[in-house]
Amino acid sequence: MLFKHLVLKLVFLVLLKYNLIMGTTRPSQRYWIIAALAVLWNLIGLVMYTNQVFMSNKHLAELPAEQAQLITEIPQWVNGVYTVAAITGLLGSVFLIIRRGTAVTLFGISLLAILVQMGYSLFSMDSIEVYGMVQGLIIPVLQLGVSVFLVIFSKRSAQKGYLIPAS
Repeated sequence: MLFKHLVLKLVFLVLLKYNLIMGTTRPSQRYWIIAALAVLWNLIGLVMYTNQVFMSNKHLAELPAEQAQLITEIPQWVNGVYTVAAITGLLGSVFLIIRRGTAVTLFGISLLAILVQMGYSLFSMDSIEVYGMVQGLIIPVLQLGVSVFLVIFSKRSAQKGYLIPAS
């Protein structure tokens, strides 16, 4: 607990020193915790993205045959949408840390991309049959829920004056 508090303080002081925190309303500790967790969540998402999209043939061969086939049959446009979702989600989180209103837009784009990607995965592929209920449905619904939460959280943070409006 002490370590987490010190890390959050250090991040805050660095941002303050470089004049990145200029909002009129000082965010609560809850804001900083959620923003830090959002960065962590979206970093994990970016790792998951790179693991799937740039999977080597060696790693692909280690998967069950149905999963390998499903991954290789994903259209490039779906991978492109996945790219948008992963990158804008991470950027939105970084913009929360530096308190910029652009986070709202980035999280909105990420949510839209997740809806398109998950829609394709659930309705155009046999993802639930191949991956099972947890990987095929529960985890995607969790990802969607977190994305919706981050959109709402960033909008409310902007309304409270925690985020500096985009110019």
